[in-house]
Amino acid sequence: MDIYFKLFEVLFPVFFVVGIGYYLGKNNPKIDTSFITNFAANVGTPAMIIYGLTSTGISFGIFKNYFGYYLIAIIAFTIIGLIFLFFLKTKDIIRELPPFIMPNTGNMGLPICLFAYGSQGLGVAAAISALIILCHFTFGIFLADRKFNISIILKNPPFYSIIISIFLLYFKIKLPTFIENTTFLLMYATIFLILMSLGIALTRLKVFSFKKAFISSIARVILGPIVGFLIIKYFNLEGFAAGTLLIQCSMPSAVLTYLVGSIYSPKKIVDSIASMIVVSTVMSFVTVPLVVFFALKYFN
Repeated sequence: MDIYFKLFEVLFPVFFVVGIGYYLGKNNPKIDTSFITNFAANVGTPAMIIYGLTSTGISFGIFKNYFGYYLIAIIAFTIIGLIFLFFLKTKDIIRELPPFIMPNTGNMGLPICLFAYGSQGLGVAAAISALIILCHFTFGIFLADRKFNISIILKNPPFYSIIISIFLLYFKIKLPTFIENTTFLLMYATIFLILMSLGIALTRLKVFSFKKAFISSIARVILGPIVGFLIIKYFNLEGFAAGTLLIQCSMPSAVLTYLVGSIYSPKKIVDSIASMIVVSTVMSFVTVPLVVFFALKYFN
């Protein structure tokens, strides 16, 4: 029975705050979330990465290993996405790949891993999220625009926070207490805001092809955790870090794939991406609790 209480403790805060955002979005369709987007991109996400990687007790070795394990997962997600899109007879397979490849490891994954495994889970989740952030502004833009633009990376604050964090981890440099406390506060503020913005986004993104989105979402929220489990078994991973990897593999498609697509891809592609984000997120309200239950039971 204890594990069910733990599951409730982990998921209730996340889904409750998403529900607040959904309620606000329904009651005020014109609510402006640009502040949240700008704050999260330029301040909140860098703070989360720095705190998660430098103040939670994970070592450079753990960061390096789980960064690598999730890179393997991304390769597997890419192959699965290519197969699904081929059989769905998608015309522009390249531009529709991002929601298959990049799960919502930041908005949903970080808080769930934090509540499930505490600060250590947050550290591993931040290592994985750092990889996904890099993918969004490199591989994601390349797929959406079909060309690579290094200036996007150089203008991206999270990129520099990753570099700084890796440097501090490698040389075992402890952050000054005032910086640690500041990033701690910014991290929790950001978690609340991005979860609320996810709820608001669900009121705005529309489903244009439910059948295609449903089939595609199976690849994201059902095959995703299967990929994570196979990686865990192959590398004989265990404990909270393995559970965190499994949870992060089970996340729905990232909302950021829609934002990137809306800038660089045609409207028809963006509509398809939006459909997959909505359907995979709704499906995840069923699948994620099951994955978290499994993770807490067997990787604790």
